[in-house]
Amino acid sequence: MQRGFSMQPTVVLLKEGTDTSQGKGQLLSNISACLAIAETLSSTLGPRGMDKLIVSDRGTAQITNDGATILKLLEIVHPAARTLVDIARAQDAEVGDGTTSVVLLAAQLLKEIRGYIEEDVSPHIIMKGFRQASQLAIDHIKAIQVTVDRSDPEKFRSLLLKVASTSMSSKLIHSEKPFFATMVVDAVLSLDQDDLDESLIGVKKIPGGGMQDSLLIRGVSFKKTFTYAGAEQQPKSFTNPLILSLNVELELKAEKDNAEVRVDAVSDYQAIVDAEWEIIYRKLQEIEKTGAQVVLSKLPIGDLATQWFADRGIFCAGRVPAGDLRRVVQAVGGSIQSTTSDMSREHLGTCGSFDERQIGGERYNVFEDCPKAKTCTLLLRGGAEQFIEEVERSLHDAIMVVRRAVKNGEIVAGGGAIEMDLSAHIRKHALSIPGKLQLVQTAFAKALEIIPRQICDNAGLDSTDILNKLRMRHANGEKWIGVDVDGADGVRDNLDAFVWEPSLIKVNAISSAVEAACLIISVDETVRNPQSEAPSAGPKAPPGAAGRALRGRGRGGVPRR
Repeated sequence: MQRGFSMQPTVVLLKEGTDTSQGKGQLLSNISACLAIAETLSSTLGPRGMDKLIVSDRGTAQITNDGATILKLLEIVHPAARTLVDIARAQDAEVGDGTTSVVLLAAQLLKEIRGYIEEDVSPHIIMKGFRQASQLAIDHIKAIQVTVDRSDPEKFRSLLLKVASTSMSSKLIHSEKPFFATMVVDAVLSLDQDDLDESLIGVKKIPGGGMQDSLLIRGVSFKKTFTYAGAEQQPKSFTNPLILSLNVELELKAEKDNAEVRVDAVSDYQAIVDAEWEIIYRKLQEIEKTGAQVVLSKLPIGDLATQWFADRGIFCAGRVPAGDLRRVVQAVGGSIQSTTSDMSREHLGTCGSFDERQIGGERYNVFEDCPKAKTCTLLLRGGAEQFIEEVERSLHDAIMVVRRAVKNGEIVAGGGAIEMDLSAHIRKHALSIPGKLQLVQTAFAKALEIIPRQICDNAGLDSTDILNKLRMRHANGEKWIGVDVDGADGVRDNLDAFVWEPSLIKVNAISSAVEAACLIISVDETVRNPQSEAPSAGPKAPPGAAGRALRGRGRGGVPRR
């Protein structure tokens, strides 16, 4: 009798319903997802970029053209496309500007090599070519970047104003560039020049008024905190006051809230109440002895303390936000005290003037002429809430760029000039190497042209014509020729036109874009767990929880009363 063929057992490796996709099709699908994101962002690039109106599931609307903000609000779920979101966030955190450029560059790199993937060129050859071209580009930037002369403060300040204006030229506030560029440069130069901690630049948004009503306070300003009765009797203006910053609660607590006290006689209870009053009065007298005229606390200052301070001509504010209190201490000196005992003069700060003023519909406490001021506050005005938020985002980008320029001091020309010069340099180098790496490096050089091409498209110019002019001028050695969206010719020397950017923006953008592109083309299989796709139903109940819940009920399932 002939033996039948033995059946091979089915090997189940993954949970039922798990989706796996692999091979060339998977790689091309990931590239298509990244190109879809770049298409969304591409129209926001450059001085003629458009804005996006994004409405959340709760109905809140935001208008912005900042690449990192748009990607954060879109809540992208495609696993490969999330890589582009990460590089935009990293660019925003590290440099503050160039978030749209880095996403467009990464997507264009993938688009240029999509044909080679389809023709079965090994991803490892492509990755090697990209990394070599990236290193060539970064070395070339460092070779041609212009170092700023800091010996003349006036020239250095005018350079920072140009850098801030370039950052704002693609934002909603480009019509008020001179006004806001001056404000941003003054804000950055008021910080400690060794540390340059941008968190010490406070930004307060006050609806109403026009953009030109925005102010830079060379010190600290914060919104008037919640106050009790008696606050209106306090003085609201001081010259050279002593300022005490506390992390102490000056409030009389109701006994039932804090502790259970068992007493045998009414007199014992009265003694406990008197002791509590004694404690708060002792704290208030210790504060008065320091000579402080302005008392700020992170914790509440109650109605008793407020009236007590008002009777003695002392201003107080409780529940001051921690960030604002930290900036006050940075500006006026002294330190935050967590107890009222053993306080001396060195624990107090001072400023030239303190007053409470009406700005728009709000009252603000303002500390000016601070001797140790390494901090400042921007008070932004504008019509709509979304508009002020976009102004804040634009100023944040400009502040980060100016801060980088102060720290590093090396600049390159913007407006697509540096990208065209890098493209010409890498294309020339590619012709000197054999094999498939030549194709990859030529693709890298072509991908760099997406930045000037997109700037032209967004400005309504003929991008093919202008890119041909740029290629010709760069081939003749004119390295700072870039796009001119205003002139009739369409091209100009952007270094002479003061379109300047810190070279670190470009170095960071190229290295991040190449890393993201290499990461995406190195993935050849996606395994998707079905559980991760389902909406989260919360953590599972522990074993036996259902039984215990039922045992806790009375007869007939009605809860016991």
